[in-house]
Amino acid sequence: MATTVFRKAHFNAAHRLHNPAWSDEKNAEVFGKCSNPKYHGHNYNLIVGVTGPKDPETGFVVDLSFLNRLITELVVERFDHKNLNEETAEFANVNPTAENIAEAIWRILRPELDDSLALKVILYETERNFVEYTGP
Repeated sequence: MATTVFRKAHFNAAHRLHNPAWSDEKNAEVFGKCSNPKYHGHNYNLIVGVTGPKDPETGFVVDLSFLNRLITELVVERFDHKNLNEETAEFANVNPTAENIAEAIWRILRPELDDSLALKVILYETERNFVEYTGP
């Protein structure tokens, strides 16, 4: 039997949705206001879920203080109050859509967890727009 535990976090970041192979007009047509050359920001809400068996000695799927430390040190400190396009290696050549941000977070966290555990990343870009990524 498997149980999922969740940890929530929050970070603020700016980005611009833009395909450099396209004209400014096509970028504006596809991405609208999100392609503003001066960037725009979001208050991202992150939920990380870890699924697996409970440890018979601790009763934990994963120690939540360990998970909190991973999320804080590897994700929040990396992305909070940053321009994702210009200040993060993950988006130097990748359009920082919510889908791509969630996948990047998954790729950052996945190596830090035991292989027996499944990882889910849910990222709210706005109150109404969110994505879920569970891996390749």
